[in-house]
Amino acid sequence: MTNTKGAVTGVNGNMVTVRVDGTVAMNEVAYILVADKKLKAEVIRIRGDQVQTQVFEMTKGIKVGMPVEFSGEMLAVALGPGLLGMIYDGLQNPLPEVAAKTGNFLEPGVYLDALPRDRKWAFTPSAKPGDKLERADTLGTVPEGAFTHRIMVPFGMLGSYTVKSIKPAGSYTIHDEVAVLQDESGNSHSVRMSFQWPVKRAIDCYVERLKPVEPMVTKTRIIDTFFPVAKGGTYCIPGPFGAGKTVLQQVTSRNADVDIVILAACGERAGEVVETLKEFPELLDPKTGKSLMERTIIVCNTSSMPVASREASVYTAVTMAEYYRQMGLNVLLLADSTSRWAQAMREMSGRLEEIPGEEAFPAYLESVIASFYERAGIVRLKDGATGSVTIGGTVSPAGGNFEEPVTQATLKVVGAFHGLSRERSDARKYPAIHPLDSWSKYEGVMQPSSVAWAHHYLERGTEVGQMMKVVGEEGTSIDDYIIYLKGEFLDAVYLQQNSFDAVDASVSPERQKLSFSRVVRVLGSSFSFKDKEEARAWFNRLRQSFLDMNGIEWGKPAFKDADKAIVAFMDERATALAPEAKRIIESLE
Repeated sequence: MTNTKGAVTGVNGNMVTVRVDGTVAMNEVAYILVADKKLKAEVIRIRGDQVQTQVFEMTKGIKVGMPVEFSGEMLAVALGPGLLGMIYDGLQNPLPEVAAKTGNFLEPGVYLDALPRDRKWAFTPSAKPGDKLERADTLGTVPEGAFTHRIMVPFGMLGSYTVKSIKPAGSYTIHDEVAVLQDESGNSHSVRMSFQWPVKRAIDCYVERLKPVEPMVTKTRIIDTFFPVAKGGTYCIPGPFGAGKTVLQQVTSRNADVDIVILAACGERAGEVVETLKEFPELLDPKTGKSLMERTIIVCNTSSMPVASREASVYTAVTMAEYYRQMGLNVLLLADSTSRWAQAMREMSGRLEEIPGEEAFPAYLESVIASFYERAGIVRLKDGATGSVTIGGTVSPAGGNFEEPVTQATLKVVGAFHGLSRERSDARKYPAIHPLDSWSKYEGVMQPSSVAWAHHYLERGTEVGQMMKVVGEEGTSIDDYIIYLKGEFLDAVYLQQNSFDAVDASVSPERQKLSFSRVVRVLGSSFSFKDKEEARAWFNRLRQSFLDMNGIEWGKPAFKDADKAIVAFMDERATALAPEAKRIIESLE
């Protein structure tokens, strides 16, 4: 705590105005003393001796004249071993421990240690006395689940340091001293396994930011093939309520080719958050066969919690993601839903009486959203290793209107857009990603030219389908009708997946390439049918054969037999193969 004190002069929702008697800084943490409790707040505006703070708790009970203490520190999170498998709120309070202390109804003003104090970690030193180190350099390692957790020089220690002493290999708690560093002035600094870092300051302890080019495989065909995401890239999933945003995020978190997953439920409905908290500990990690929670961190603030905590949860999550990136790991951060975070900003902006932007959102909405997604990226560290943070955010536009400000501000900064469609969701198509509205700037597991060629059949098939609604099937030529059937075939057997089927829910890149090759063979072949009824019957049979094969385990004799049967069935009817289709098939084999 500093010597700066203050007193409450006004309360407006979760914004409390304080008159101060000393110096304060933006984003400094303050505590409002209410009876025997201290309510945490953050300075968001300074006007002379009048300071506006946003309180992270319910403000019931706060009255004019109540004392306020200023900590002199920024809003920060504790970084160290023990984060994996934890469930936090936006202020990094471990919710299971809070519930054990206060009961199921969380009380305001209860702040617990984010990391277990008594747990001992097997520390192995990697530095030795006399070594010259800088911030983020490794002092030693401890095992944390399946990962090697680096104990690093705290990121806030600028300049060069000499290792004065370091503890030998052994078991220590996060608060035990593991090393003593000496700065260039001869002052000694004690280093422990954990340290604090401000959440709104990006961690920049790396040599170079690299261009995201390597695909982040999600094992969802429509994403990996048509609208891929790169490691270190950004993407958003906007869609109306009930379109499957949360389900898609959960499937991605389980199957994505990343080391660590961080879920930030920033303002989601309590029912969905509770469902996530119940399901994740029971989900098995396909990589290890153990609980998925062992490599997951959940930061949750439901819509019924104080709105200021939504903003805190977003920054808390991305800071922890950057921390593990510094260890050379690939991290996926899923924020659900950024619309609720934006609504919290709108509410606070209104109370600050700022000039509103479109739909009363603050005028700086775009810059705040951009600054959050800019913290994603793939970087090269000092030791030559690379680490990445991939950010995927869902957006919940009212009525599924993608023209609203939050969606548009997000689209300006992300690298991929997975727009969910109410029409496809109501038709029970999963994922409900609209193949004509969505896009990606990244390269996936297939060549972009091959994907564009196949995508053309989706566009042409949709055009014919729209025309058929006007003129009817009888007014459509047989050639156009076959194009329509090809587009429907591609949609049914490749763009959609059965999330209840253990095999079809997770499709490896190798299997995607084979399936795509077979689909291209259908799209690029010429067929001769005597009438539309015969064409429809043949494509229905072919589609069912593909769907049956999608449920057969990869590499099994039954899969190979099904594949041979499909190829033979196509060859019986096909009369010619387009040169472009032949080129694509050869490139995939």
